[in-house]
Amino acid sequence: MSESSATPAQRSLSKRTAPKPLGWLIPAVTVGGLLPLAVLIWDASTGALGANPVQRAELQTGLLCLVLLILSLATTPLRLVTARLGLAGGKGWTWPARIRKSLGLLAFGYGVLHFLIYLFDQGFTLSTVAEDVVKRPFVTAGFTALLLLVPLALTSTPKSVKRLGFARWTRLHQLAYAAVSLGALHYWWGVKQDHTPPLIAALVIAGLFALRLLGRKKARRSVVG
Repeated sequence: MSESSATPAQRSLSKRTAPKPLGWLIPAVTVGGLLPLAVLIWDASTGALGANPVQRAELQTGLLCLVLLILSLATTPLRLVTARLGLAGGKGWTWPARIRKSLGLLAFGYGVLHFLIYLFDQGFTLSTVAEDVVKRPFVTAGFTALLLLVPLALTSTPKSVKRLGFARWTRLHQLAYAAVSLGALHYWWGVKQDHTPPLIAALVIAGLFALRLLGRKKARRSVVG
């Protein structure tokens, strides 16, 4: 049967069942994002985490959370930059948007694990944790960042977009920018000697903010024009 003689229902079914280009992308990102966790578990079981394994695991999971969150927020600026360079027919790369949710959920997962390791280090004493959150800005920033990620993870499904409406859903997910900023601040305050890594993270985040703002201004000018 030719495509022209197919019914609308048949064409719709064909589109849904046709293999998507780069169908391996999301599974590859997921597996790659979980590999550091597998290495961490292996190192913990073999005693390769050093003299203070809990602190090492806490640091690694927190850093993974921040890096993955930054990568998830870099997807839109990457499209804007590649569009500016005239790539993909001037539309920019669209594939990064397909892995944004996977990166964000991986970041949330590592953030939860980071917090659980912190709870373990505190003996799961909630009163001590509450006192830390209130009195130590370093902990306050990290805890607030994790709380901001909770509604984003819970509303990461297509059904949530339909239920909230795209505009409300988009506004809600702008909390990711506050979360990543607090995460970088948490990282800065947690480092006692070399502040170069958290400074690099902060500069990258600032660059992503700038690219997003420039993209919005350009979009507004095109609408007005």
